[in-house]
Amino acid sequence: MEIIQAKTTPTTQQHQNNHQNPLPQDDDQILPITNNKIKPSNPNKLTLLPLIFLIYFEVAGGPYGEEPAVQAAGPLFALLGFLVFPFIWSIPEALVTAELSTAFPGNGGFVIWADRAFGPFWGSLMGTWKFLSIVINIAAFPILCVDYVEKIFPVLESGWPRYVAIFAMILILAFLNYTGLAIVGYVAVVLAIISLSPFILMTLISIPKIRPRRWISLGQKGVKKDWNLYFNTLFWNLNFWDNVSTLAGEVDKPHKTFPLALLVAVIFTCLSYLFPLFAVIGSVTVDQSRWETGFHAEAAQIIAGNWLKVWLEIGAVLSAIGLFEAQLSSTTYQILGMADLGFLPKIFALRSKKFNTPLTGILVSTGIILAVSYLDFTVIISAANFLYSLGMLLEFASFIWLRRKNPGLKRPYKVPMGTAGIVIMCLIPSGFLIFVMAIATKIVFLVSGIMTAAGIGWYFFIKFCKSRNWFAFSTKEFELDS
Repeated sequence: MEIIQAKTTPTTQQHQNNHQNPLPQDDDQILPITNNKIKPSNPNKLTLLPLIFLIYFEVAGGPYGEEPAVQAAGPLFALLGFLVFPFIWSIPEALVTAELSTAFPGNGGFVIWADRAFGPFWGSLMGTWKFLSIVINIAAFPILCVDYVEKIFPVLESGWPRYVAIFAMILILAFLNYTGLAIVGYVAVVLAIISLSPFILMTLISIPKIRPRRWISLGQKGVKKDWNLYFNTLFWNLNFWDNVSTLAGEVDKPHKTFPLALLVAVIFTCLSYLFPLFAVIGSVTVDQSRWETGFHAEAAQIIAGNWLKVWLEIGAVLSAIGLFEAQLSSTTYQILGMADLGFLPKIFALRSKKFNTPLTGILVSTGIILAVSYLDFTVIISAANFLYSLGMLLEFASFIWLRRKNPGLKRPYKVPMGTAGIVIMCLIPSGFLIFVMAIATKIVFLVSGIMTAAGIGWYFFIKFCKSRNWFAFSTKEFELDS
């Protein structure tokens, strides 16, 4: 199955080889990438600084949510986790994203990669897995905002005022997304500065109180390790690096910008987790069970007073807003990219005439978020993580197979490893993904199976629609220069 291509001017035969796995506009029509690039229509390009902070909010949004690692396994394992896990998971995922986003710099990201590696069925299924996992995850952020605001306005704790607040929050944030990706990117910069500033202050104020011996504590005696919670906390806080790939068509000079933005974002994100964790563990002694999500606010009060606690809680709201905006951008441009590639009808590629943003993608994603936000979706969130894991396994497989299938493909950034090296690099996080999936509950397996079956059914439904010409689909040609 291996195809060896010389790095020369494409001939007719090479052109045919490059079309062995066509994208599904029709049975024999594919979308163009000229000189390895999909030419975006958006004149407002996303530059380095906002891209860095969009990636940051795709993944983290701050140290909010890292606390359960201490509750689950004790201080030492929590610190080791956030020190070591980026090398096991974050860096491999970021490297894969950097190479493939620069090789295929078009909206659609991981959908393009799976399609080019294994064909349209797998590209479509990748789109389903990733879209569902991200859009369900987004629904948690408006709820988190309201959970913090209700501490100031108790009327929002339950009933119709809470429902109205969540509804209004989603619509307001969706409208911000509608105003343009560049605007969202610079808003992300401001939100990051404000939401991280209380952690910087807390870290500095805590320095005289730090006792390094607390860092090596294995936890309280008699407290059983909860490895399921521990690994899920690490996974939750350090994944989604590839989400930004769906925005590749909107990035200025993606060949240069993407690798640098990912490098800076990985370093910035890891440090934003580690410094507050070292500071709080070293300066605060409390019962291990109190290390629940949100404990950093309590620690801020212990270290500096109520004023810092309030500031940190405000930062949590702003962080949730940033996470919502960044991840909504990913889903909307994924929908647009899939329509450009022919996986969805042409109407899904519709852009706003005023802001040039993906109008249909925003409406579809927002509608699903509104529906999911009113459900008790603990199980659904777990299922979404399961689907995300399936998507990542397919992504790693696509990365390795594209190296073998198209060795002559122009890769402006290339992970500096041979085939054996990238296989080992991908096997380690893949082993972790399989472990996380294996410990899932039966209901998660059931819900994930239903969602996957729906994705498979959707692929064949779209194929049937094309055969009957029920909808208009993209009919652009695809050309990939080796």
